[in-house]
Amino acid sequence: MTALGRALILRERWGERPEFDSGVGLNMLMFNVDLDNTLIYSYKHEINGGKKCVERYQGREVSFMSDRTQELLLNVSKRVLLVPTTTRTVEQYERIDLGVGEISHALVCNGGVLLLNGAEDEAWYEESLERIRDSRRELEKAERALDEDENRCLEVRNIRELFLFTKSEKPLESVSRLRLALDGNVLDVFCSGVKVYVMPKALTKGNAVMRLKEKLGAERVIAAGDSVFDVSMLQCAEVGIAPAGLAVEGAAGKIVKVETDRLFSETMLEYL
Repeated sequence: MTALGRALILRERWGERPEFDSGVGLNMLMFNVDLDNTLIYSYKHEINGGKKCVERYQGREVSFMSDRTQELLLNVSKRVLLVPTTTRTVEQYERIDLGVGEISHALVCNGGVLLLNGAEDEAWYEESLERIRDSRRELEKAERALDEDENRCLEVRNIRELFLFTKSEKPLESVSRLRLALDGNVLDVFCSGVKVYVMPKALTKGNAVMRLKEKLGAERVIAAGDSVFDVSMLQCAEVGIAPAGLAVEGAAGKIVKVETDRLFSETMLEYL
């Protein structure tokens, strides 16, 4: 389907609405977007054409955004409430400058922490801890198992008492062992490259998106993401935008798959 055809579908579904109120209120359209490999890319990723550094770490330029992506994001951010929604920690998120001005809302730590104009919402964090209370015993079990994993090549990090992160020389093997040892009803185990995550099932981007939608009184959500961490928010959004190769099943709204012959950030924002 052409971009015009997709746009007509959205117009039919949402009505003629050339711009949306980006403030809090009934007509607000919330755009929850992943960061890494969705909007920004590692220095290892080839970006053709112009690009801007958006993250520096220990004096090095580590993440970039294409000029076209930034142009599109500036345009989009004038019409929606832009909400970066990431598994990054607060410290990792604060290293990023998307070049679109102040961002009023951000969901970090896989949605366990809400930043409002850069400051943590303490009530949100306390509610996140309460939501995963039943997972705590299994998280402790997972931490012990990772401590004993001979494939582990990084210390086990307990991220704000919300989830676990480490790295493994054999990540698939580490994940397989964890899944056998842990209660899959309360915890999920993922790997992304050499990175290994243990997440409470109650701590998903999808849950965080729905919490924020209710908190702000937003009417609609568009979500965009490229990985397994993003599937839950793609499923709960009115429109979820994903690369063609990402499996998203059981969505409540419309899932739009875009081709990845160019940067996902550009094709996704052009569609939006």
